[in-house]
Amino acid sequence: MSAAGSPFRPDFEKNEGLIAAIAQDALTGDVLMVAWMNAEAYEETVRTGRAVYYSRSRDKLWRKGEESGHVQHVKGIYVDCDADAVLLKVEQAGAACHEGYRSCFFRQVTPTGVQVVAERLIDPATVYREQPPVPHE
Repeated sequence: MSAAGSPFRPDFEKNEGLIAAIAQDALTGDVLMVAWMNAEAYEETVRTGRAVYYSRSRDKLWRKGEESGHVQHVKGIYVDCDADAVLLKVEQAGAACHEGYRSCFFRQVTPTGVQVVAERLIDPATVYREQPPVPHE
């Protein structure tokens, strides 16, 4: 809420109507994923308490967990100083990553190359219908 008590909205005018949305585990602080939101996704997230994003590759709203059941229950929404990015503190049900990991940040760059540093929680082929999941942008 703004100081005047009217609903606050991030600035959707800057980046072709999109803002960056970071999902962070509300308990551990782990960054789970980064996605995009348009005004409609933001408003539905605020209204329902479940994370909704905008998929650039599909050109439509993406309700986190709509296929997998791995929803994000929003515990807090924070807006950055420029009002063009949001941080969602969430309770994650299942894997956040479409590749089956708890976090999309399961690879670490090291001097010897990139290494997978997390355990895969689920096999995406068993969760997503017919075709492998499309990366969400």
